[in-house]
Formats: sequence, C-alpha cells, structure tokens
Amino acid sequence: MNTTTLSFEFFPPKTAEGMDNLRQTRAELAQFLPEFYSVTFGAGGSTRDRTMDTVYEIQQEGFQAAPHISCVSSSKAEIRDLLQAYQAHGIKRLVALRGDVPSGEVSSGDFKYAAELVAFIRAETGNHFHIEVAAYPEFHPEARTPAADILNLKRKIDAGANSAITQYFYNPDAYFRFVEQCAATGIHVPIVPGIMPIYNITQLARFSSICGAEIPRWLKLRLEEYGDDMASLRAFGIDVVSELCETLQVWGAPSLHFYTLNRSGVISNIIKNICE
Repeated sequence: MNTTTLSFEFFPPKTAEGMDNLRQTRAELAQFLPEFYSVTFGAGGSTRDRTMDTVYEIQQEGFQAAPHISCVSSSKAEIRDLLQAYQAHGIKRLVALRGDVPSGEVSSGDFKYAAELVAFIRAETGNHFHIEVAAYPEFHPEARTPAADILNLKRKIDAGANSAITQYFYNPDAYFRFVEQCAATGIHVPIVPGIMPIYNITQLARFSSICGAEIPRWLKLRLEEYGDDMASLRAFGIDVVSELCETLQVWGAPSLHFYTLNRSGVISNIIKNICE
C-alpha cells in the first residue's frame, strides 16, 4: 500500500466506562492518521447530546470529526440549531442521512428524504460543510429497483453532497459494478466503501438482515463452521476483510471507511495487513 486514506465510524457511548473505552480506541486508531472520525446519530435524534459531546471531544483532540445528522422526525428549526452549533465549534464535515424512525413511531418532521436535508444544509450554510451521504452497492432494502436507488443517490449529489460512503459489503464486484452504474448515471463524486470487520456471525447476521447487506453463502458457512471458537473466527475474518480491502485498493477505491463498533483491535490488524 498505500496512499489510500482511512476514516472510522463510532457510536456515542451511553456510560462513562464506554466513553473511556472509546478514548482508548481512538488513541489506538490515531496511529493510522485518519482523515476523519464520524459519530452516529440515534433514531429520531435519541443520541443528540451524546453525539455532540463525542464530536466536540474528538475535535478538541485535534482530529476532524464528522457528526451524522439524520432528518427523520426533525424540524427545520432543530436541524438549523445543530448546524449553527457545529459551525460555532469549527466542524467542517457532516454525514447527512434520512435516518431510521424510532421503533413504534410514525415518521414525522419537516424532511422526508436525505436529499431534502442536503439541500437544506447547503441553503443554510453554503459551502461550509463537506457533506457525505449514504450509498448502497447491494441497494437499499426499501428501494423499488436498483435503478431507482441510484437515482436517489443522484438526487443527494445534485442537492449538494460532496461524496458518499457505502453500506458494508463482502462482494467487491457489487461495489465496482455500483460505481460504474453511478458514473453512467452522471454521479462523479468519490464513493467510499464502508468496511465492516467480522466479530461474530450472530451479530453480523443481525446487522445484515436490517440493512440488506449480503453475507455470501461461502462466507456464512465458513463462519458458522467455527462455532464458539471466536479466536479462530476472528482470525479468519481478519484475513477475509484484509483481502477485500486490498482488492478495493488495487482497483482504485478512493478511501476506506471502517465501521468500528467502538473497537480497534481487529481493525488495527486489518490495516497492518494491507500496509505490508
């Protein structure tokens, strides 16, 4: 390797112990000189204060922080307040998402789609923020068709997004074909692959069933074969994800964005593999 830039996603911890763990994780990942750390935003804004606190702490440590902003169940006034707060703290990057509706609630608020949120951010703040949006190489589970999903991404780009981060995947061909289709549709911004380390099959299967990411049959069967041998499963997962990252790099992925789950060990091993 390696000129490929890296970035890492965290979720805002609920406890003081969790916050201490995240500080340690950030310290360990800092050796890889990340372009930015992103911080997720809970359904319906449920983690708003914790997201902001985490973002400000990252910024104070001298790293670029990119808070997620989701618009479901949010008013324009609430989003405007967030934008003003982030501007005042020197935040320069955002991840703009539609977001999930909290369980048991009906979607509400002033925004229905992420493209509307992107357009609002641009109208309110001009070019102050670099705006990331979500992309789905294996297509969003709510998309009517693959073509409709790509057109939805184009609407977000046309509204002012600078780049996109994908949902995770384990089939690199899905990413490369998606990028080609995006280019053919007039999308010419960086599309950064999202990378999910493998910690255990139960957790991965749960995540994948929610977001529509495919676990290839060969990979699922191999992971199941390890049973309760977590050490061997994770070693195998490190090899699989390292090979995925190397393939993405060789064929020109602009960056790699790791979904850390607030852990650093497995990711550090993957990055060291692809740096060799």
